[in-house]
Amino acid sequence: MNSELKLSDKSREFLDHLRVYLFSSGKHSDEIEEIVEELEVHLFEAEKNGKPIEKIIGKSPKEYMEMVSNEMATDYRSWIKTISLIVFGSFSFTIFSDLMKGNLSYSVLEIVGHLVIGAVFIAAIATGFKYISATNLSIKKQGLLVTAIMILPIALFVGLIYANRAIDTPVIHFGTTASMIIGGITALFIIGASFWAKTWILLIVVALLTLPDFLLGLTPLTHEAQLMISPWITFGGIGLYLWLSLSWSRKNGK
Repeated sequence: MNSELKLSDKSREFLDHLRVYLFSSGKHSDEIEEIVEELEVHLFEAEKNGKPIEKIIGKSPKEYMEMVSNEMATDYRSWIKTISLIVFGSFSFTIFSDLMKGNLSYSVLEIVGHLVIGAVFIAAIATGFKYISATNLSIKKQGLLVTAIMILPIALFVGLIYANRAIDTPVIHFGTTASMIIGGITALFIIGASFWAKTWILLIVVALLTLPDFLLGLTPLTHEAQLMISPWITFGGIGLYLWLSLSWSRKNGK
């Protein structure tokens, strides 16, 4: 976005919402920036001439966003990449955690469940953020909606655990060699995804979710003490990483 153009807060907010809406609709990021920059110029000219932004986008921001979205092609390739990252990313947490306990084995229900939960989560994110960007929700309501979206996969995974205990489906057992190969492939996936996304958060989260239990298991601490300490290390580490990342971004003006 052209930072030299001085727009009103209302126009800036609309452009930010439009960007989120188009991204959630699966549009190509480069095309989104072109549309946003072009609209930014039109809004700047309108405001310079004393016209309200409604002269450009109409009375319904949602309808304008839908119109722009319908005129753009969907970037299926990027969506496939994003879906793959989320689905395989969710598998990676389980795989590394289970590798710490021994060879891998999963029921058909677990495998199908992970795929379904990944699809539901992606749909919830796309639908939720499109709704937030197209409606004038308060900050509190936006926070509640985002929180609900984040909690949804956790609730589904908990439900999957209980369903897997109650419903018998065929179990696929992997030997030591196959388990190590799967672990190696998963590690390469996480590293590759981190380079692609230009962030190490996936690698750090996986490490913080799996290593504390394993390392604490090597100590003389009681099982109860390990259960109490492990979550503090995990969530404390994730919180520290996010805080350091935010501090770094602010320091570098990003």
